[in-house]
Amino acid sequence: MTDSPPSQSIPSGDSIPSDDSQSDPYGNRGHLLTEQANPASHSLDQLSTGEIVDLFNQEDARAIAAVAGAREALAAAIDCAAARLRQGGRLFYVGAGTSGRLGVLDAAECPPTFCTPPELVQGIIAGGAGALIRSSEDLEDRAEDGAAAIAHHQIHAQDVVVGITAGGTTPYVHGALRAARQRGAATVFLACVPAEQVSAEVDIDIRLITGPEILAGSTRLKAGTATKLALNILSTGVMVKLGKVYGNRMVDVAVTNKKLHDRALRILTDLTGLSRPDAALLLENSGRRVKLALLMHWAGVDAETGDRLLMEHGGNLRMAVASVAE
Repeated sequence: MTDSPPSQSIPSGDSIPSDDSQSDPYGNRGHLLTEQANPASHSLDQLSTGEIVDLFNQEDARAIAAVAGAREALAAAIDCAAARLRQGGRLFYVGAGTSGRLGVLDAAECPPTFCTPPELVQGIIAGGAGALIRSSEDLEDRAEDGAAAIAHHQIHAQDVVVGITAGGTTPYVHGALRAARQRGAATVFLACVPAEQVSAEVDIDIRLITGPEILAGSTRLKAGTATKLALNILSTGVMVKLGKVYGNRMVDVAVTNKKLHDRALRILTDLTGLSRPDAALLLENSGRRVKLALLMHWAGVDAETGDRLLMEHGGNLRMAVASVAE
């Protein structure tokens, strides 16, 4: 997690205000899809416990459908981010509240799962680390803080910045995206409202249309679920493109505890047919690097040669193995 300091291209602006927002200093957001009341839950407080569970289950299915509807934009974001990261760029998630926490969570999971350096994928949340455990929603209204976070992290033209805001209007996120564009970074907008309700001038526009929440306006529910699903797809898809995966195995897993050591051994025994003791010896000889261990076994090379082969082929295990067979 990184603390922050104090598709379609559409015209810039934090939001498209409702007709009466000019006279309302707080801005009427009632027109936003994520703020509307859900007819299916109008008697929520009168339902039995079982009926509440059933209703949530029915509505949560809409989150999966919303992600499916964003298929092309998600694929474009994966390809864009993978290309930028190959060139030395970084991936940033920017958000506030639930959206910010989900971005930080996804970023934090990349190092143990894919053995990436912490700086490769970073989460920026309004309010910094304290906002992860205590509500700091008032800080989302400061667009200048979002811009300052982009400057603080020295965002450059090879980077990718994903702005996450369920309702689409968070000034902190829009400020960050505008600043990122000015620095030449690729920008992605991820929101749960239609583009005609809230606009954003970005390179890739991802819309997860989940509809009104069971509890009106509580976007930690369906919108949060859809956002988590989309970020899972985005980060995992990028890592697949970067060669961090072989088949469906996390061959770049960081072997840092007993569970992950066991997982590494199972990957090696499953893919090589070695006994567990032999796989353990191979793992140690590779410096506990599963991908290198596999290459050493399959290509019959030592660790130094395997390292060189992987470097020559951008960390892609299949390509490194194929180069030896040629």
